[in-house]
Amino acid sequence: MGWNLIRIYTLLVYLFMFLPVAVVVLLSFNASQFGSFPMTGFSFRWFVELAQNEAILRAFQTSIVLGALTAVISTTLGVLASLALVRYEVPGRNLISTLLIAPILVPEVVLAVALLLFLNFLAINKSFFLLLMGHVIFTLPFVILVVQARLVGIRRDYEEAALSLGASPVQAFFQITLPLLAPAVFAGMLFAFTISFDDITGTLFWKPGGVETVPTQIFAMLRNSISPEINALGTVMIFLTVGLPLLGLAIARRMAMQRGG
Repeated sequence: MGWNLIRIYTLLVYLFMFLPVAVVVLLSFNASQFGSFPMTGFSFRWFVELAQNEAILRAFQTSIVLGALTAVISTTLGVLASLALVRYEVPGRNLISTLLIAPILVPEVVLAVALLLFLNFLAINKSFFLLLMGHVIFTLPFVILVVQARLVGIRRDYEEAALSLGASPVQAFFQITLPLLAPAVFAGMLFAFTISFDDITGTLFWKPGGVETVPTQIFAMLRNSISPEINALGTVMIFLTVGLPLLGLAIARRMAMQRGG
């Protein structure tokens, strides 16, 4: 009886979490301009109008560029930091590791406000570059955690064998360590892109005037009215933010299996 109650409670929790998401996806295919039930028909009308909305297309372009740059920078810094913290005796290693992971522990809105106040103190105006750096601060801890977890499991014997055979440290890294680390690097990059693409709190504080990402564009559209285009845009966001990590996880597992084999 107890286990049945736990199963029912778990099912209710999942319904409470995911039923609103399913409603958004369902209403995005509603033929009527009024987002309500019962649906009047099945249509791709709002996705077509979404593709013809220049403001949304600009927001998508901005989010993709911002997410890609964030992923590249965060992954590069995360791999270098993980190598330093795992492979070498760095003075104050525990303190450095704590500082790098700290953005996960601090509430996002607190970190966003703190960075904004710091930039105002330095009399630095908002710009796309500063928005990019803010996203890197948010995503870097996730990359470090993923890469470190993989790097700890890679034995140093492979690198030492390559060094003993005449390879330089750089050659050993690119020919031995990096291929073994590739699944974690790829997964960390996808995590960074997804988090950056989906972020709204920090972006609202840091974005310069005239620059909109997809989440901030949705927020701006909701101020006026609830348009069916928002449901269509939400559906696209759901598939991107859920599909990319799942795809990355599948590819990372396949790469790990190939390396293991």
